[in-house]
Formats: sequence, C-alpha cells, structure tokens
Amino acid sequence: MFWQLFYTYLKIGTFTLGGGYAMLPLIQREVVERKGWIDEEEFLNMIALAQAAPGLIAVNSAIFIGWRIGGWRGVCGAVLGAVLPSFVIILAIAMVFSEWKELPAVEAVFKGIRPAVVALIAAPLFKMAKTAIGNKPQITNHKSQIKAALPLLVSLAAALLIWLGGVNPVWVILATIVLTLIAEWIIIRNS
Repeated sequence: MFWQLFYTYLKIGTFTLGGGYAMLPLIQREVVERKGWIDEEEFLNMIALAQAAPGLIAVNSAIFIGWRIGGWRGVCGAVLGAVLPSFVIILAIAMVFSEWKELPAVEAVFKGIRPAVVALIAAPLFKMAKTAIGNKPQITNHKSQIKAALPLLVSLAAALLIWLGGVNPVWVILATIVLTLIAEWIIIRNS
C-alpha cells in the first residue's frame, strides 16, 4: 500500500499547480472515483478536517487517506508522494528564478497560470458545496424549509465573514459548528 499511495500522491503533486486546493479535484478523482478508497461523503468530511487542522490541506488529506488505507506506512507513502514534487519543483525554481524573474516570458507565464489556478480552486469548492448542501429535499412545511436552507445559509455566512469581514477561519469554523448544533437542536426539539 505504501507504493500505491506514494505513486498516487506523487502523480497528483507533480501535475497540480496552485497548491492544496487545486489538488482537491485530482485527489477526489483518484481516491474516490478511480480507487474507491473512500466514498464522496467521507471525502467531504476529510476535506473539512484537513482544512480545520493546522498545516497544508494537501498534506493533511494525505495523512488522512494514508492512515485510512494503510496505517503508518500509508501515511508515510502518501505524505512523501504529496510533498516530494513540490519540494523538487520549488528547489529548482529557486535556483534559477532570481536570474529569470524579470524576463517578459516568465511574467507572461505567471499571468497565464493565475486564472487557471483560480478555476482549479473554484471547481472543487462548487462540487463540495453541492455535496454539503445536498439534493433538494421534499419541502412540506416551514420547518422543512428552514432545515433545507440551513447548510446554504451557514456556508454563505461563513464565506462572507472570512472574505469581507476578515474573520479568522478557525473562529468561523468553531462558530458554524456551535450555531449548526444549536439550530439542529431547536429544529429537533420543535419537531
């Protein structure tokens, strides 16, 4: 399992620009769709934990998947595979970048990469939002409407607090956990 996880994450790390969030669609395709190591819901939970934990989301996801699939050997294989390409690429860039950074071609490459990176980050966010919000439930009454809208409202409020309010994501995560528990408790109590 060490080599299988190493190779999977090495492949993902080698062909991904834009960091951990850009890796998410590739990780999902490999781990959920191709290999079937975890299901879609577990993947979404893993992303939430990987984001909430300190460190890089790609490394945190490699730790989670590695542990889930192969224990300590799986963790070592997945993390090494996820980190090695970035380390080698950054090392190579650092060796030559200071000499080439002023070249128009290099500046053009970076300008061209930016929109692609934004798209690579946005695509899994939309897919995760769809999974988190779920399919449209059969709404039969006012309480059902509130319960159906709750994940969307919490997601939008959290995004706005982080983006426009500059609130630390850790506080937003803690607040959404508490508020969601309170809301669920109120809905269940009034059912």
